[in-house]
Amino acid sequence: MFTGIVQGLKAVLDIEEQTHLRRLVIALDELSEGLSLGASVAVNGTCLTVTAVDGAAVTFDVIAETLSLTNLGGLRVGSLVNVERSFRIGEEVGGHIVSGHVTGAAMLERIDERENERNLFFRVPPACMKYLLHKGFVALDGASLTIASVARDRDQISVCLIPETIARTTLGRVVCGDRVNLEVDAQTQAIVDTVERVLADPALRDRLTSPS
Repeated sequence: MFTGIVQGLKAVLDIEEQTHLRRLVIALDELSEGLSLGASVAVNGTCLTVTAVDGAAVTFDVIAETLSLTNLGGLRVGSLVNVERSFRIGEEVGGHIVSGHVTGAAMLERIDERENERNLFFRVPPACMKYLLHKGFVALDGASLTIASVARDRDQISVCLIPETIARTTLGRVVCGDRVNLEVDAQTQAIVDTVERVLADPALRDRLTSPS
């Protein structure tokens, strides 16, 4: 599990293409300290398993399913990625609970730049829209953000970035047409899905709404 607070912007050192597999080597630098094989690390918000550690260079295997759902297939040597180590019980949760299980990819459609602020407008997969609420949580490339606006008729959301987020994450570098990894808030998803299931079942709905 993660908190959506990006700990570093790190470079891809090497990429090895194999059958149904992409092997990424990333320079985690100080974030590699104490990292062991099998540990979970969020790379652009995608939970990946450490398969090798060589000093500061850490290797991850990305399978076809993950490549189809995320932007990791578009990485090149030298690309920068958001990195977060998994959090430990008792540590501060500065963002919100993020699983690293990407829901889908959102495409950047518009950027509004102002002094000390960057507003990003994303086209979101229609199936995700019901889980995205004004002032609710969303993780984009692993960064925990508050949703600034929701336009359901256009399948669009926006987020506002402060200078710290602009400087420390990939979101300060994205351009229109880029895809970012999106993860909806798990609690919101559970509530929406439960309500839909109850409303779709007349017998269950009647039991819950009838006087005791």
